[in-house]
Order: sequence, then structure tokens, then C-alpha cells
Amino acid sequence: MAAAKLTKRVNFLGLRNGFIVNVYDMGAGRLDHGMGFGMNDQAFKVREPAFNSPWPALVIPAALLVIYALQVLAGGPDVAAEAFGFSPAAFSEGHWSGLLTALFIHAGWSHVGLNAVGALAFGAPVARWIGVRGFGPLMFFAFYLVCGVIGNLGFALVHASATLVVGASGAVYGLMGAASRMLGVRDPASGLAPFASRTVIGFAVSVIIINAVMAVVGAPGLSVGGPIAWEAHLFGYAAGLFLIGPVIWVRRRKAI
Repeated sequence: MAAAKLTKRVNFLGLRNGFIVNVYDMGAGRLDHGMGFGMNDQAFKVREPAFNSPWPALVIPAALLVIYALQVLAGGPDVAAEAFGFSPAAFSEGHWSGLLTALFIHAGWSHVGLNAVGALAFGAPVARWIGVRGFGPLMFFAFYLVCGVIGNLGFALVHASATLVVGASGAVYGLMGAASRMLGVRDPASGLAPFASRTVIGFAVSVIIINAVMAVVGAPGLSVGGPIAWEAHLFGYAAGLFLIGPVIWVRRRKAI
């Protein structure tokens, strides 16, 4: 921490792979986007250039990186966190300041970089599924922000006296939860994998294990500026997992 000496937690995305892949299942004739989850014996991975992703999925990581660069130029992470971070302690007293803006504030380049990678990797299939025409992009951005806000609210529920939380990982985990329902065998009616499917359950268990490890040991070797707000990750993930169904239903029914 620098001059401000703030006590804050950061949202951190735990990823094992540093590249974006498409998983082509030749047997089922489907295309799954992700970080290597949901593959079977017939699948193989192909590295995909980032510019092949839908443009809404490119906007989020670009915005995160640009805003962090401005954050550094404007005085550094501590100054930005104090001005725009989310304070559960203040929230418990009726102050909503930072609930949304905290999603765009980060504690370091590694922090924002990992969140940008995650937003692109998991945002691509979600943006493509929601659609890139009409109100599709607006619905995608709203979905992302709502997941992030729920992640912050979940953190505040667990840590009502915490000083500050910053980072986009609650929102990114929401994209991850939504993307998990686009893997494996899908329901023909919704186009999404059922909650009880092996792929969705396996994905969720992996997320819980990763965050349990981060809750105990943190993120060794990475400068994330403070304790990891793993609770925000899990609340954001749950939001994405459950809300993607209604979003897709509205998108299809209204054909907007």
C-alpha cells in the first residue's frame, strides 16, 4: 500500500490459463467458448485471437485497462480506491457510494490484467449468446454490472464493517457463472445447460475450491493490494449462474 494506507480488499480472478480458447466438439457439432472447461475426449482446443470476440466482450477489458491507466496517472490506486471504492461500513449506514464505481477500480496492473483477461474469456460466449444487435449489447453490459453489484452486496453482507473493496472480479465471476451454463449438453428450449448437469456442477465446484484456496493463502506472487474478496467472487458467480436464464428468456421472447 502507498501513502493513503487504506485497509481494502480486492476482487481477484483466479485463472489457470493465460490464453483464450475455443473448444470445438466435433461429435456434437457445437462450439464452446471458455478456458478449457467442459471438454471431452472428442474435443480439441484452438487458440483464438481476441479480435474474433464479439465487440461488447472487447469493450469491458479495454475499459478496465484504460480506467486503471487513468487511475495511475491521477494519483495512484490508493487515491482512486478512497474516492471510488465500495465501503461496506458506509453502506451499512445508508451510503451507497462506490457500489458501482468500485467495479472499475483496481489495486495494480496484475489485478486489472487478470480481470481483463477473465472478462474477455468468459464475456465472449455470454455476449455472443445474448446477441450483438439491437438491445443485446445493452443487456450484456447491464448483466455484467448487476453481477458485480450483487458481488459487492454479498461481500457487504458478510463483512459489514469492512473499509473498502475494489475490483471487477465479482462481475467477471458473474460472466463465468453464465458461461458455465453454455457448456456441455444444453436444454433445447433455453439453450442453456441445466443446473444439475455434470458440467455446471463441476464448474461450480472448481470455482468454490479455487476461492477456498485463495481465502486461506491469498494470491502468492501477485500484487493485488490487499486481502482477496473471495466472497464477492462467489456471490457474483451465483448471480451470473442464475440470472443468465431470465436474461436469455427475455432476449428471445421479446426479440429485441
